[in-house]
Amino acid sequence: MNSIAGRTPEILDCTLRDGSHAVGHTFTVEDTRQIVQGLITGGIRVIEIGKSSGLGSRKGNVSDEEYLDAVKSFHKDAEIGMFCRPEFCTESLLDMAAEKGIGFLRVGTDAGKALESEKVISLIRKRGIKVRFSLMKAHSVSPETLAAEARHVESYGAQVITMMDSTGTFVPVQVREYVSTVVKAVSVPVGFHGHNNLGLAVGNAITALESGASSLDGSLRGLARSAGNAPTELLCAVLGKLQIPVEADLSSLLHFIDSTLPTIVPGLKGIAPLDLIFGLAGFHSRYLPEVTQVSEETGVDLYDLILAVTKLDSSKVDLELARKAAENIRRKKQL
Repeated sequence: MNSIAGRTPEILDCTLRDGSHAVGHTFTVEDTRQIVQGLITGGIRVIEIGKSSGLGSRKGNVSDEEYLDAVKSFHKDAEIGMFCRPEFCTESLLDMAAEKGIGFLRVGTDAGKALESEKVISLIRKRGIKVRFSLMKAHSVSPETLAAEARHVESYGAQVITMMDSTGTFVPVQVREYVSTVVKAVSVPVGFHGHNNLGLAVGNAITALESGASSLDGSLRGLARSAGNAPTELLCAVLGKLQIPVEADLSSLLHFIDSTLPTIVPGLKGIAPLDLIFGLAGFHSRYLPEVTQVSEETGVDLYDLILAVTKLDSSKVDLELARKAAENIRRKKQL
C-alpha cells in the first residue's frame, strides 16, 4: 500500500443520485434532507443529490430547484452538487443552480463522446461553479482513448475527472491499466466510480487508489442501478483497515444505515452493518450473544464493543473479556 501512503482519499457519496435508479426515482425532499444529514454526521463531505440523469432531467416528481432548496442549510458542512448531462442542461438551469449555491456540477458523457461537453463546461465555469466530469461506460473505449478524452475535458475546464465502470465489468488489472493511463494524462484529480456486478466494486476502488486515483464514489449499502455501487460504508471500513486515512465516522454511518435508512428505503440488500463490523474486527459471530449481553448491561455501543474486544483477544470471547473491553471503553471516554 506504499503508493497510497500519506494520501487521504476523497469519498463522494451518490446515494441520492445513482441510488435514485434503485428506488424508482422516488426520493422526496425530506428523504434528501435526512440522507444528507446522515452523511454529513458520518463525516462525508462530498455529496451528489438530485435526479439520476441530472439537472434538467424530467424523471421523478421533485424539481431540481426543490432538491437544491432542501440542502441549502448544509452547504457550510459539505460540497453538495448534482449530475449534469449536456443534452439536458440549459443556461437558465445553470443560472438557477448558481443562485442556489450549488457546490459542483458533475458533467457526464459516455466515453467516446466527451468532446460534446466543451460548451457546457465553459458555461458552468463562467458561473463560478466547480466542474467535476464523469467518463461513463469507460470499458467501451481503450485506456489510451479514455486518457485522450480526459485531456480534452481538462482543457475545457474540468477540475476532477472520474472514470465510471458503469456496467461493473472491470477486474482489478483493467482498473489499474485504465486509471494509471488517465492519471498520467492529466494534472487534475482522478476519481473512480465502480459498480458491483462482479462483486469487485470495493476491490476495484482500492486498486484505483493504488493506481493514482484520489476520489472514490460510493453509496450507502451500495444503492444504485443494477448490482449497485461500492458501498460507502464498506469503502470507509476497508480504507480504515488498510490504515489509509479517510474523513468519515464509520460508527455514525453504520447507525444511520441501521436506524434511518430503512425507513426511507425498505428492504435494503447487501452487507449489513453488523456483518461489516464482524469482518472489520475479525470477530466470529458465535460470540455475539456474550458481547450483546455486555453491551446491554453497560450501555456501551455494540459496534464499539466488538471492535474493542477483538483487540484484547479474537480467538475466544467470553463475558469476562467483553466486560473488560467495555470498562476500557468507558475509561477512555472519561479521560
